[in-house]
Amino acid sequence: MSTLAAGAPPAPAPHWLPETLAGTWDFLATYPPVLALIVLVVGVSLAVIGRLLVLQWGGKLTSGVDSGLDTRLLRIVANVAALIVAYISAVLAIQVVGFSEGVERILINVLLSLLIIRLIKSAMRASHIGLEILSRIRDRFEIVEERTIPLFELVITLLIIGAAAYALLMVWDINPTAWLASAGVVGIAVGFAARDTLANLFAGFFIIADAPYRLGDYIVLDGGERGEVTKVGLRSTRLLTRDDVEIIVPNSEMANSKIYNESGGRWVKFRIRIKVGVAYGSDVDQVVGLLETIARDHDSVCADPDPRVRMRGFGDSSLDFELLCWVDHPVERGRVSHELYIKIYKALNECGIEIPFPQRDVWVRTGAEASD
Repeated sequence: MSTLAAGAPPAPAPHWLPETLAGTWDFLATYPPVLALIVLVVGVSLAVIGRLLVLQWGGKLTSGVDSGLDTRLLRIVANVAALIVAYISAVLAIQVVGFSEGVERILINVLLSLLIIRLIKSAMRASHIGLEILSRIRDRFEIVEERTIPLFELVITLLIIGAAAYALLMVWDINPTAWLASAGVVGIAVGFAARDTLANLFAGFFIIADAPYRLGDYIVLDGGERGEVTKVGLRSTRLLTRDDVEIIVPNSEMANSKIYNESGGRWVKFRIRIKVGVAYGSDVDQVVGLLETIARDHDSVCADPDPRVRMRGFGDSSLDFELLCWVDHPVERGRVSHELYIKIYKALNECGIEIPFPQRDVWVRTGAEASD
């Protein structure tokens, strides 16, 4: 059976078509395939021309903005506009051909479904670029930052997919009520089966929103693990230790643990504590001046705050001092401490300042002496 409607009258000229072209339309309407091809070609040509015009005019408007994000967003808008024009021309071409009502409806629904799927991809890309643009406008949108972008992306993605799924169901005349009820039952079952995964997921939301640590921060966990935060995901947080070993910690554990953020506070600088013991009788003023000079002369020690020395007490064998100085980043702690210890040891030896060590006198008693 032919897909064309038998004896179908020619398609009338659209009301928006100029009167000068109405006669041409009526003539071509007697040859539906030819008219449909012309409509499709004209529509695609208008889509391509419109896309080029949008890119050209939009490029002039954003030429003063030093950012590639605006250009990428403009391209997405131009592509979406061209897709809509092409879709309208394709629908009009299908209607011109004169298919039966059922075939025409199926073809239009297929085209509309493809358009919705393509719009999903464009919407996701546009949302990502839009969030990046908002994250750079700190004076207006402080809540949108680099650390919160994954959270907003997830929420927007779920909204886009949900809206698109609803639209697809409506296109094909499928009642979404039954599907929503089934999804609720399935969601409850999945919730019980994946409690740990959901706990990590919600903990990831709170970590991203609260930001107790960020990418690049050096943190210390309760168990003593120390490393740089390389990724904060929705399920886990990844740390890279100084041994180049990656530690993957579930977000539920990160949310319920005490975390020491060495990169937190007013700045990223990290304070080093060097404990030094000198013998009783040493010149304490000389020791303080020597330690401060060594710290100030080191290239990696910050000049602000200024290095300082504190005497901490009287030990069993030594006068206990502590050198306090700052480095620009926690990753420098081990190297700078190593270099300072070596320089302090050499400097104390050159100045004749003794570094004491514990000594004990052991008295050995014979059996006869023990019995007295």
